[in-house]
Amino acid sequence: MRVKMNFQEGEILYFDKPLHWTSFKLVKTLRNAISRALDIKKIKVGHAGTLDPLASGVMIICTGKATKLIESFQYQTKEYVATLRLGATTPSHDLETEVDATYPTEHITRELVEQTLTRFVGTISQVPPAFSACKVDGRRAYKMARKGQAVELKPKELVIDEIELLDFSPESLRIRIVCSKGTYIRALARDLGEALGSGAHLTGLVRTRVGDVTLDRCLAADDIERIVAEAVSTGSATEKLEN
Repeated sequence: MRVKMNFQEGEILYFDKPLHWTSFKLVKTLRNAISRALDIKKIKVGHAGTLDPLASGVMIICTGKATKLIESFQYQTKEYVATLRLGATTPSHDLETEVDATYPTEHITRELVEQTLTRFVGTISQVPPAFSACKVDGRRAYKMARKGQAVELKPKELVIDEIELLDFSPESLRIRIVCSKGTYIRALARDLGEALGSGAHLTGLVRTRVGDVTLDRCLAADDIERIVAEAVSTGSATEKLEN
């Protein structure tokens, strides 16, 4: 059944954040579309769980009074599919920066990877990447790192429920990770490379699930204008969300 959406009272929308978009860009695009459709200047719109520009996938966006629910969504379990390049590292642990060192990979086998992955399941301690939004003395770490300044971050405790090896080659891996809030998959790539006696960095990342919300339930960012216009008039954007 289709029902008219009330963005001011509060709606919860699921989007597949596009690659190269910031989380803020997705929020801003939706906010602007709603403002135009309703002919209003301001409306609360926020997201639960930031995704890096080099990642895509599930993002929960709340509007109006539903923004009060954002914190509860942030604590839900998340699932990712990550692609790693073995034998090379970058300062950002992903493709944002250039390779700064290379390492041998001849000794890495599927069996070694599978054995090593088990060491990361459960409650673990992880040092966030220097290129992250964590704060150091009130300053964002990534701003310091991009200026070449030294960044020292304290390890944080988090939980990884599952890690599954999906694809293996001597040069790359594809893994599925189910984890708690606060997990940096880039940092996991860094630590996995070290544990394998080599190096690694992230070359692709898709968030495939947040809580019970999966990619197949998500709306496309390219359709925001149409979705909002239809939702305001007929509620047609809700059909996919209710299935």
